Amino acid sequence: MMQNLQRSDGRSKRIVLFNDLPGYGKVALAAMVPLFSRMGHFPYQVPTAVVSNTLDFGKFRIQDMTDYMRDTIRVWDELGFDPDCICTGFVLSEEQVELIGEYIRSRKPRTNERQRADTAQNAGENSQLRETPNESEIQNESERLVMVDPIMADGGKLYNGIGMERVAAMQRLVSYSDVMVPNMTEAGFLTGICPGREQASAAELRELVDGLHKLSGKSVVITSAQDSETGEHLVCGYDHKMNQYFQVPFTFLPVRVAGSGDIFSTVMTGKLLNGESLETAVREAVRVLTALIRENQNHLDEYKGILVERYWEILDNEN
Repeated sequence: MMQNLQRSDGRSKRIVLFNDLPGYGKVALAAMVPLFSRMGHFPYQVPTAVVSNTLDFGKFRIQDMTDYMRDTIRVWDELGFDPDCICTGFVLSEEQVELIGEYIRSRKPRTNERQRADTAQNAGENSQLRETPNESEIQNESERLVMVDPIMADGGKLYNGIGMERVAAMQRLVSYSDVMVPNMTEAGFLTGICPGREQASAAELRELVDGLHKLSGKSVVITSAQDSETGEHLVCGYDHKMNQYFQVPFTFLPVRVAGSGDIFSTVMTGKLLNGESLETAVREAVRVLTALIRENQNHLDEYKGILVERYWEILDNEN
């Protein structure tokens, strides 16, 4: 058993997923596990909560899984389980945030304080976030990828039941990420820049990206941004390995889709694990999600999510 749980050195990667597990609804772990598997990876699930159905219905039952999470992490440590990637999504409490943060810290050496200070200084003094990394710097980066989706807000406001204590906890959690994937609202709360806004100018979007980068010193992806000057809908971000900003425009489809963020972050992370650059991974995630929404927009149950297994040809058809 110990040997089977050891870290993979091949193309397939072992991924620990911290997210909720719905009884009804193709969201969170129910969407992420089949997508990662189809992309050739091995997902391992640590449910933060077991939920009777998606919360949009207004009536639901949530089982807090904090004790289970703690026991599972302990057992996996005893078995020597060493994942290639850690992904975080919905968390139920600040206690869970700290538990996940400790799990990440214990497995991923962090940038030292001088490097963080240099990053912040470079970001403050000029638009160049840092010197372009040389080849040895890139090779010395930890191979373990950490993706944090700081799920806590949308539509300009925090979700019901979430306060500023969760925002502070999420600021700590994203500081351990290699790639953070907030939406526009979450980015505003994490940085204090453009809070509560769904649109921003090009200059403000750059400031928002820089503010998020200061939290981790690593890469940033903001989903669902909109340029207030042009009206263009964008995914925008910064790739710390390439030292490059990027923007990926997309066609806004006026349909609410439960689990769309989970699909986006999963496809993006899977492509990163397959060796793609961040911008390429983001473009592929935008392509897949847009195609899935188009296929379902005329007969979509917005609370149920998308049956991703029905559309493998979209995922497999790389452009």
